[in-house]
Amino acid sequence: MKHVILGNGPAGVIAAETLRKNAPADEIVLIGDELDMPYSRMSIPNLISGEISETGMHLRRDKDYFSRLHITQRFGRAAHISSRTRTVKMEDGSVEDFDKLLIATGSRPRVPPIPGIEFPGVHACWTLDDARQIVQLARPRSRVVLIGAGFIGCLMMEALASRGVDLTVVEKRDRMMAGALSKGAGDIVQRWCEKKGVKVRISTRVVAIGSNSLQQIGSPRIVRLSNGVQLQADLVVYCTGSTPNIDFLRGSGIKFVQGVMVDASMQTNIPGIYAAGDCAETFDEASGHNIIAGVQPNAADQAYCAALNMSDKHAFQRGVRHIDVFDTMGLVSLSFGHWQGIRGGQWVEVADDAHFRYMRLEFSRDILIGCNVVGNTEHANILRGLIQHQVRLGEWKDRLLQDPTLLKQAYAECAQQQFVDQASTFHTPYGSPPEPVSQSV
Repeated sequence: MKHVILGNGPAGVIAAETLRKNAPADEIVLIGDELDMPYSRMSIPNLISGEISETGMHLRRDKDYFSRLHITQRFGRAAHISSRTRTVKMEDGSVEDFDKLLIATGSRPRVPPIPGIEFPGVHACWTLDDARQIVQLARPRSRVVLIGAGFIGCLMMEALASRGVDLTVVEKRDRMMAGALSKGAGDIVQRWCEKKGVKVRISTRVVAIGSNSLQQIGSPRIVRLSNGVQLQADLVVYCTGSTPNIDFLRGSGIKFVQGVMVDASMQTNIPGIYAAGDCAETFDEASGHNIIAGVQPNAADQAYCAALNMSDKHAFQRGVRHIDVFDTMGLVSLSFGHWQGIRGGQWVEVADDAHFRYMRLEFSRDILIGCNVVGNTEHANILRGLIQHQVRLGEWKDRLLQDPTLLKQAYAECAQQQFVDQASTFHTPYGSPPEPVSQSV
């Protein structure tokens, strides 16, 4: 049996190891498109900040590791997959046949449509080579413009700020980390970052990147914003989202929408062909939608599951992991459940601007369905438990709407009673479940 794995990031490496453990006699080929040893992309901010060296990014540090496991490593990119002939055609024209295939090609940075984005000194932060170039340019007191203040953008912000640069963050949405935080929470995070010396411009777009001189290479950049402001920059970094690496699947018969569609076993619509990681799209029971959960722990879970099934074990994914705890330059935020709330639901919001503390709770009937918390994490486990177990709060819901700090008392009384009821021999399920969740507009 021959297994081919496209992608040698965390998902690909874990899948290869799992296959070797469970199918010791099978042939395994691991194909990557970077010449460097397999590394963790999530460690790039740590490399830029100087916390780790390049060797600290390597997924496996022994250069002979894969050869000792009899895992063949290849360099290249897939150009086309034929599910009929069970072959992968590579960009160099070579062909790799397979019995079972794992697509773990990850994603690539989404390049914003900005004139000048291709200039030298303007970089994504996606590969080890990107990080090397950023480190060379991000010297103390150099002027840096960071485009994007989402999750990855905020990680990069902290890494760049730690290098002593003069940093400006530009975010087109009306708050930082808009994909996880409400306006109130995002505003507090912004003020915290500004207190730390970072200049933040929200509701603003970069419309063009130019040069200070006729010489393009090595010259400082002029970054023009949608509000007419022009910023001087020695380095521009953009973190504006990602796109799954699945273009080569066109005409293969493998179904994809945003990413490669997989079932709970991580198998595609073609038997024997699986997908995992940032290129895989799976159903998320918590949200009720198909999603791409592009976080490394999720990629690891999916790769392990896929490899077990490729080796004729029987495994399935119980759920999708999400990043819901964020550390932004030392300020911790929480984003659990349906933090956006639902149409017709109730909510309560409290803020202590002076101490950078914030809480917003979202309810459906008498069930807490989501929350945003900044700077006050003492109730994190309580909030997670109430939301995950859909604890019915009864009259405590109205008390929490008046005073959200009563969470501990509400949890002690309501959760304990619900767990006792559910354990009872005579337990009768509660009435109709909460109303179907739909994102508020």
